[in-house]
Amino acid sequence: MTKTTKTINPSTEQVLEEFQLLSLDEANQAVDKAHEAFLSWKKASTEKRAELVLNLAKLIRENKQELAALMTKEMGKPKNQGEQEVEMCAAICEYTATEAIKALESEVREVDGGKAIISYQPIGVILGIQPWNFPLYQVIRYSISNIMAGNTTVLKHAPNVFGMAVKIQNMYEEAGFPKYVYQSLLTEATIASKLIAHEKIRGVTFTGSESVGKKIAEIAGSYAKKTVLELGSNDAFIVLDDADIETTVKACVTARMINNGETCVSAKRFVITEAKYDEFKEAFVKQLKETKMGNPNEDETDLGPMAREDLRDKLHEQVKESIDKGATALLGCEVPDMKGFYYTPSILENVKPGMPAYDDELFGPVAAFIKVKDNEEAIKVANDSRYGLGGGIFSKDEDKAVQMAIEEFDTGMVNINGYGLAQPSLPFGGVKSSGYGREHGGFGITEFVNIKSVMISSPSQ
Repeated sequence: MTKTTKTINPSTEQVLEEFQLLSLDEANQAVDKAHEAFLSWKKASTEKRAELVLNLAKLIRENKQELAALMTKEMGKPKNQGEQEVEMCAAICEYTATEAIKALESEVREVDGGKAIISYQPIGVILGIQPWNFPLYQVIRYSISNIMAGNTTVLKHAPNVFGMAVKIQNMYEEAGFPKYVYQSLLTEATIASKLIAHEKIRGVTFTGSESVGKKIAEIAGSYAKKTVLELGSNDAFIVLDDADIETTVKACVTARMINNGETCVSAKRFVITEAKYDEFKEAFVKQLKETKMGNPNEDETDLGPMAREDLRDKLHEQVKESIDKGATALLGCEVPDMKGFYYTPSILENVKPGMPAYDDELFGPVAAFIKVKDNEEAIKVANDSRYGLGGGIFSKDEDKAVQMAIEEFDTGMVNINGYGLAQPSLPFGGVKSSGYGREHGGFGITEFVNIKSVMISSPSQ
């Protein structure tokens, strides 16, 4: 009997669509088709690949309203933020086709007895396992780099955004890519894990939870297959003694509430020096109280529902456990009495080690306040985490903040006096339990290629 799954609108709790799931045999057949497509796609010129990638960028923009509406229906993203995600994806395609592609250019080096060519060659089918929180971006950012490099890819998307998975495959094909160069596999997580063993899967890229990512890496490692992992974080945003509070609070509230608080590289822990704590707290609470929670289809909405009921319930359990261990509910920290999987904009104060709000990732609209004595203690607390994806520093002394970011902050990315999501031209990724490998900026395009040395001996004299 064929298994099925349903997508649910998190605002209305109504069923959107039912999808049939692929069996393991069907998923394996899809990988075989991807490999057959690879044998010809790898021979396509970079000019041809770039042309199709730019076609896809154009299609993504043409479908902006439909794509943003689909995000809102399937996972509750506020409409205007969905439109921003679409623009980001189009820009990633354009950067990949015009700039990142340069990272694949062959190099000639002189060696003893002759010369050598360093060539960057595609390796085959790449399996992508991606989450729901940025349902278009997560897929485009990994798939377009690999396809531009000459690989093909099969995607296992999150089941609550299967509508987006179908739409993405349709756009790839409409843009002119050969059939099976990109495929969305509507299947179960257990089957996706089993695909790693398939002889034609040459690499795996995963974004998701720390626990699942480590299991994926373990399976892939047993087959000597490379992985790229992005496993979330509990990013610290540091407010130093000389921070401008107006600028700081504006950026920090955005950095915590964006995408309904469900962003890996967003502010989770706010580490504030004694000198600025009271001023920061007062301004942050004031601005957060002005946050409009409600229908994500409305332009004025800042905060929509969380993507699933189980995620909302897990967040609330983490909040309650933190309070039980001594944290204070400064604002919100409750499930509102309304339809949909909403969670109130919240602040936990007096957060300390041993609490979920300090140690773990709170994937929702909850800010954790941590007061520290001075700037030196602030960076120590920021680094006191098993994670290391992103972070932020706020200070009027930009040079000091930059030096701290480069030399002391143990993360893959740092914001100075502001907040921004991914940039097409910059590497994206983390360290420690936030994973390894990079995407964007010309770095992702070389993650799954064969860096091949060809040595040419000079004729003997």
